[in-house]
Amino acid sequence: MLTYTMDIEKRSTWFRSTPSETGRSLPFFCTEAGTFYARERFVTERSHKDAYLVFYTLGGAGIIEQGGQSVTLGQNQALLMDCRAPQRYVTDPVRHHWYHLWAHVNGAGADAISQAMGLPKLQPVSLPLADVRPIFETIFENMKKEGYIESLTTSLAVDKLLTSIALAPDSRGSFVEFDAVSVARRYMEEHYAEDLHVDDVAREAAISTSQLIRLFKRQLGTTPHSYLLRYRITQAKELLAETTLPVATIARQVGFASESNFSYRFGEMCGQSPSAYRAGAPRLYREVQPG
Repeated sequence: MLTYTMDIEKRSTWFRSTPSETGRSLPFFCTEAGTFYARERFVTERSHKDAYLVFYTLGGAGIIEQGGQSVTLGQNQALLMDCRAPQRYVTDPVRHHWYHLWAHVNGAGADAISQAMGLPKLQPVSLPLADVRPIFETIFENMKKEGYIESLTTSLAVDKLLTSIALAPDSRGSFVEFDAVSVARRYMEEHYAEDLHVDDVAREAAISTSQLIRLFKRQLGTTPHSYLLRYRITQAKELLAETTLPVATIARQVGFASESNFSYRFGEMCGQSPSAYRAGAPRLYREVQPG
């Protein structure tokens, strides 16, 4: 379902693109974008669109509604919205106009940022126009062209735009969940050599185990167990490359109960055995005595 009143000035622009297979394989791509000089009767109401929508207000204000939320997007504010849930956006009747930049974007990178930000939560953030306008101009210029360089340039511009929104101070400041994940990561990195369990990590982060797993999947795209395992393997790589310690000793020092389990996990994640990895590493050893 889509209903709208396109009450916009003639100077408004609307760019459309059908990205190639190569373009769609990139972390970010853009299918539509533009600049709308919307007047007071402008409104769009949609039940679903398979894309994310980025807004940036140049002047006036807009009201965005989704899932029982309603936010006002004022001048120099940006917002990322998941259009897969019903939404409605209109010109703020108090301001009578809403001049804004907008873009429909997709890609695995957009999915990851969406999860990290907790969408469909609506979170306006403040960004300088001097930073945002050149990004949109790059998107407008390159999304219309065919070619790998142009697709890559568009992808990088969208990446910069969404990352700016996700890392804006007024965005991160409202996401106390980031603190819990940071505490959990730091705890695992300081105690990786010990017999750690997810419950222990969750207790340290002052949240439930199920909540910790959910936050890791949302923010990092992985589980606490997988994160800890990869961190241990990375530490093992350093010891294999930089010391002459036996593999069994390294296994114990990075938190594995047995050499066989360590070798299995290492091979599963690295595609080769610990000994093979050591054989192919530069001989820049620092001598460490067996523990």
